[in-house]
Amino acid sequence: MRALFLALMFLCCLPASAQRMPIPESVPTHSGERASTAQLAVSSWTREELKEWWAALRSLDGTPGQLPARLQPPADPAAWHLVTLPDVRTRSPAAAMADTGPHFQMRWYRLRYAAPQGRWPTSVALYMPRLVTLAAAVLVRTDEGWRPVFDNQSGAREQWVRPLWAVVPAALTEHRQDQMIEMVVAVPVLRDSFYSVSSVWLGAREDLEPRYEARWALQIGVPQATGLTLVVLGLFAISLWVRRREEPAYLLFALATVAWLVRNLHYHLDLPRTHVGLEWFWWATHASMSWVMLLTFLFALRFAKQQYPKFERTVGGFVLVSSLLTMPFLSLFSDPVVLQHIVNAVVGGLGTLFVGGVAMKGGSRELRLIALTLLLGLILGLHDLALLAGWAWPEHIYLMPFATLIIVVCFLYAVQRRYVSALMKVEEVNAQLGQRLADQGAELQAQHGRLREAERQQALLVERQRLMQDMHDGLGSSLLSAMVAVEQGSMDQDKVVEVLRECVDDLRLVIDSLEPVGHDLVSLLATMRYRLGKRLQAGGLVMEWDVQDLPPLEWLEPPDALHVLRLMQESLANVLKHARATRVRISTRHLGHSVEIRVEDDGEGFDIETARRGRGLKSQQRRAQRLGGRVTFESSLGHGTRMCLRLPVQRVEPGPNLNNTQGQG
Repeated sequence: MRALFLALMFLCCLPASAQRMPIPESVPTHSGERASTAQLAVSSWTREELKEWWAALRSLDGTPGQLPARLQPPADPAAWHLVTLPDVRTRSPAAAMADTGPHFQMRWYRLRYAAPQGRWPTSVALYMPRLVTLAAAVLVRTDEGWRPVFDNQSGAREQWVRPLWAVVPAALTEHRQDQMIEMVVAVPVLRDSFYSVSSVWLGAREDLEPRYEARWALQIGVPQATGLTLVVLGLFAISLWVRRREEPAYLLFALATVAWLVRNLHYHLDLPRTHVGLEWFWWATHASMSWVMLLTFLFALRFAKQQYPKFERTVGGFVLVSSLLTMPFLSLFSDPVVLQHIVNAVVGGLGTLFVGGVAMKGGSRELRLIALTLLLGLILGLHDLALLAGWAWPEHIYLMPFATLIIVVCFLYAVQRRYVSALMKVEEVNAQLGQRLADQGAELQAQHGRLREAERQQALLVERQRLMQDMHDGLGSSLLSAMVAVEQGSMDQDKVVEVLRECVDDLRLVIDSLEPVGHDLVSLLATMRYRLGKRLQAGGLVMEWDVQDLPPLEWLEPPDALHVLRLMQESLANVLKHARATRVRISTRHLGHSVEIRVEDDGEGFDIETARRGRGLKSQQRRAQRLGGRVTFESSLGHGTRMCLRLPVQRVEPGPNLNNTQGQG
């Protein structure tokens, strides 16, 4: 302990003793080398002197000329002492300043650059990874005095996150007799406030420019690309949420991208020029980080098995209150930037621990991965807090943009996993439904096969019964009557032959009705003509055939065909037996929704009123009704007879009973 106390006392007294020791010269820097030491002189300036300094730099604006002597680096060698770079003053509680007196310091960092191998490069450049101060300048000593070659008044507000790059005009080096130049980095700072001056790289432009561009890409390019990418993803997420309001994760992700865009406005916009505007700008950008983390935690917890409303309300209230308390007009006791980042660290630490605990207690794979990335983001955030406060690593880059990339990739992976999982569940359900439908289809097909077989058997039974009924009522009845008459001797041979001929005709009709005619009424009529043509000729009748093409009748099955044939047979039989006609005409017409068959003869005719009282016309009318059509007769004594049968093209149900048997011709 005693040795440690002596060592601490020695370190505390070292700066004071160093001022009394002889000041060594800084080591010259050669091409592309890093200067880790420099000579430092400090001047106390008032606000008016600092404004005069900036005005003098603007008036020269890179043109040859000298600054006023009182605004140049100190000429007294005793004013200079050696300092190690980087030179950082950490952030401390803000102290109120008096209205009078020097409020500012001008810190002069003098460096030397030696031409490599005695030859000057085309362009000499100065590169600094970070310079967090007020508007600084770079001066080069000439034979006439110190000449400014660069000042960053236009970009001083952004200099904290941008590398400094200054190129010495070739005119200041190409005709120099000596092989060394002196340069000064003039760094104005607010008294007792934070500043950070990194080490300096001096050398040929072509040697240092890749280093500068790489630093710019890491420190500026990546955050800008990340911010724009998040804007696109946020718009996509909000479009998904509009269509799926029941999924709040999309809305939370979109709000988190908006908050992150506010957090990184300094990468996309020029900072305000007024002091008040700058304070509010930094408050908005730094306070929004807490909202980014809050929305991130809420998004992550949407992948948990249950919700935690108490935690969400507590953290949300803390973020809201801390954002209000860190407003510029309320931050009276500490540097508001450090205070805001401490609040961010508290929110990030508590939220990460809570999400990590939920993930470890049985969270999903996605939640565990999110918790891991949040822990990584917290570590990188603490790194940035130490860098921002000047506590450590003054030349490091800010790592939160990279942590954001990792967290966003993790979020996208989690959303992708949820989407793929939902698709797999849908596919599994569809597969199950498909299998069930296939099983039901197979069962229905089997049932349909059994039903068709039952229907076939039923149709065979119905057809067998119909044939039996037709044979019994028609052929059977005629044969039985003829047999009884022959046995009793009441029927002569010619009559028996006629009865047997009628029985044969009836049998042929039944057989013809069973022929497949494909619902074609014309083919059915042609079969009838073939069967009855010879008999008509034998009876002395001339047949006129005027049958036109007709549409197919889908309902025309064998039972219906037999009814049609019997109607036609009975009409022709009446012509042969009773009409005493010499000519018979069969014609067809298509009437749109129906078709018509006409049988006309030139015989003696008959009295319709008398015929109605018989059974012949009534039997034909019943057959027509079974077909869904109607039959009409026109006849008068001495003027022949016309039978008209109308059948529907599309039959829905059997037609109504016909009360009027005398239709139009």
